[in-house]
Amino acid sequence: MRLVIARCSVDYEGRLTAHLPLATRLLLVKADGSVLVHSDGGSYKPLNWMSPPCAMAEVEPEESEAAAGVVSVWVVQHAKSEDRLRVLIHEVLHDSSHVLGVDPGLVKDGVEAHLQRLLAEHIHTLGAGWSLVRREYMTAIGPVDILARDHARGHVAIEIKRRGDIDGVEQLTRYLELMNRDPHLAPVTGIFAAQEIKPQARVLARDRGIRCVVLDYDALRGIDDTTTRLF
Repeated sequence: MRLVIARCSVDYEGRLTAHLPLATRLLLVKADGSVLVHSDGGSYKPLNWMSPPCAMAEVEPEESEAAAGVVSVWVVQHAKSEDRLRVLIHEVLHDSSHVLGVDPGLVKDGVEAHLQRLLAEHIHTLGAGWSLVRREYMTAIGPVDILARDHARGHVAIEIKRRGDIDGVEQLTRYLELMNRDPHLAPVTGIFAAQEIKPQARVLARDRGIRCVVLDYDALRGIDDTTTRLF
């Protein structure tokens, strides 16, 4: 992983356009090819990013850019779309690279991990014709618990919690925002699944078009005949 702290501005071009004015930011270049732009606030969500497959090239600034104080330009081009990230670097404050090795993956709370495994094995409980794509589907900001396809073959991102609160809905919202930028996945809908979902979380999920599912752990294990309750 390469860590660069620099005074920079950032422009994103493609399905949408976005501009980050000149400021000091953290630039992450990960081994999987993703490039993320972070500020010192806003929690862990990047201000902008490019997820793989993509390629990054460091090029010389244009004459007008050099005259404005730009010393280097990062051009990050997505391999399967016209999306492009252009980072104009005015000053590098820190630049280091580190080999992190193979990550063992997220170790979840026991009940959450069991719920994820059971729901993946019995994905049809969410509807007839549903199928599992994979568990722990990785995105640039973390793994989605389950990626599935519904009866119409549309992609569905599923976030699983023991107790569902607003933070969990916000987390799934960020995943959906990112995944819907990928033309090979979009449109992606969301399901927020938990053994118990707080009323505030249910209201927020409904407002954002996210389906809530209350999971019965014993029913998924086949101990009783109670079906999954949907809200």
